[in-house]
Amino acid sequence: MSESDDRPIMMKENIFDVLMYLFEHYIEDDPHIEPSRTDLEGHLLEAGFGDREVSRAFDWLEDLASLKEGEQPATLSDSLRIYRADEMTQLTAEGIGFIHYLEQNGVLTPGVREQIIDRAQALESHPISLDQLKWVILMVLFNQPTEEPADLGWLEDLVYDDQGLTLH
Repeated sequence: MSESDDRPIMMKENIFDVLMYLFEHYIEDDPHIEPSRTDLEGHLLEAGFGDREVSRAFDWLEDLASLKEGEQPATLSDSLRIYRADEMTQLTAEGIGFIHYLEQNGVLTPGVREQIIDRAQALESHPISLDQLKWVILMVLFNQPTEEPADLGWLEDLVYDDQGLTLH
């Protein structure tokens, strides 16, 4: 029997799956309940996630929390964002267009946009799909203390909507 045969059937392959599971089962349902990291790790391992993916997901969330706490430079207020080649590869033209759409419609501030780009770059998926990017955006916005609930509700509807959004 090979080593891979010892894995649980539900073994997940990347940190994005762990983040989605955490968001759907713990963060979104009741953000005021804060189970310990040890408890969450145990639940995630029982659900079939690997140690490496769980650890990297927690690192991703800790980095997100540190971005929230830091101040964004004032120069971002009316700046034009030029994407680096690695960002364009990771986000794709469709993802960059979606970020731009949200920013132009007042859903994202330039500082939050930068947090989204940072967190998208930190994912193992290359490139990330538009659906994955929507989840990253939702997680970043959910982590913002000043975001309006209407924006979150609208974006949640968009993330859960199978129809998608047509950008013009």
